[in-house]
Amino acid sequence: MTADRIVERGRRVLRLEQEAIGVAVESLGAEFARAVELIKGATGRVIVAGIGKSGLIGRKIAATMTSTGTPAFFLHPTESVHGDLGIVTANDVAILLSKSGETVELLPLLEQLTRLGVKCIAITGEPNSTLGKNSAVTLNGWVREEACPHDLAPTTSTTLALALGDALAVALLEEKGFRREDFARFHPGGSLGRKLLLRVRDVMVIEPLPVLPPTATMREAVVQLAERRGICMIAAADSRLLGVITTGDLTRLMEQEQDVFRVPVERVMTRLPKIVHADELGSAAVHLMETKGIIALPVLDAEERIAGVVHLHDLMRAGAV
Repeated sequence: MTADRIVERGRRVLRLEQEAIGVAVESLGAEFARAVELIKGATGRVIVAGIGKSGLIGRKIAATMTSTGTPAFFLHPTESVHGDLGIVTANDVAILLSKSGETVELLPLLEQLTRLGVKCIAITGEPNSTLGKNSAVTLNGWVREEACPHDLAPTTSTTLALALGDALAVALLEEKGFRREDFARFHPGGSLGRKLLLRVRDVMVIEPLPVLPPTATMREAVVQLAERRGICMIAAADSRLLGVITTGDLTRLMEQEQDVFRVPVERVMTRLPKIVHADELGSAAVHLMETKGIIALPVLDAEERIAGVVHLHDLMRAGAV
């Protein structure tokens, strides 16, 4: 088999799955909105269930919902009717996955959930199936064919089911106003957690600070620029920021003046510099600095007074990107 034939087979799979999602995009309607509202209005948790490959997709949907502010758990259909139903309450909502809608292991769970008063949302390729007709909301997971050349192994159908689950989770987080900070609380570990939890105050330099009064000259500013990594802040007596001088400002001044040391800092400083606040996300500070070509920024507190200075390289080392 040539490499070209292998690549074309891969492309065929991707095209089939892309087509299935495209059809779902066009057909998505009021039932989807009803499903989101049903989950949003529930005071309990979301139960997700499925068998085989659908079960694996269900586990991922439950995990995505849980990490984005909608408490969910996977319930194995077979184990559920052997005692695990004890964790279910009438305040819960269920998402049941089955391509055929007739999965024999899933239908007893549907019956028991209905008996307990749990509203069910079906994701199935057969809306007129037992599962589809007996659920409060049915999302159409129909696909023209599986990507498997024998049209047997769940491939296209599971991809679509996963996409519908993601659509539910994201719509829910937006409806609930779920923020980056909320996401960070659920992901405290690893590089993602560091990026989302890291604040400017965690990285900023607080002493000694490169601060001069407006009466200072460039002689004093040059010393600060050399010793404090290329930035000098000009501040009033109450620590309010008046302006900033950088090495770039010094370079431009030297091209214009013979005796730069006697020049007042007020004449050179940028009076409306870019700033960040101590409680801002480190990643937001990095974005600002990279966008504006800045290597250091003044940090202000809640009262708009100088709290520190933050350097791009420190933020990058701390994992803000």
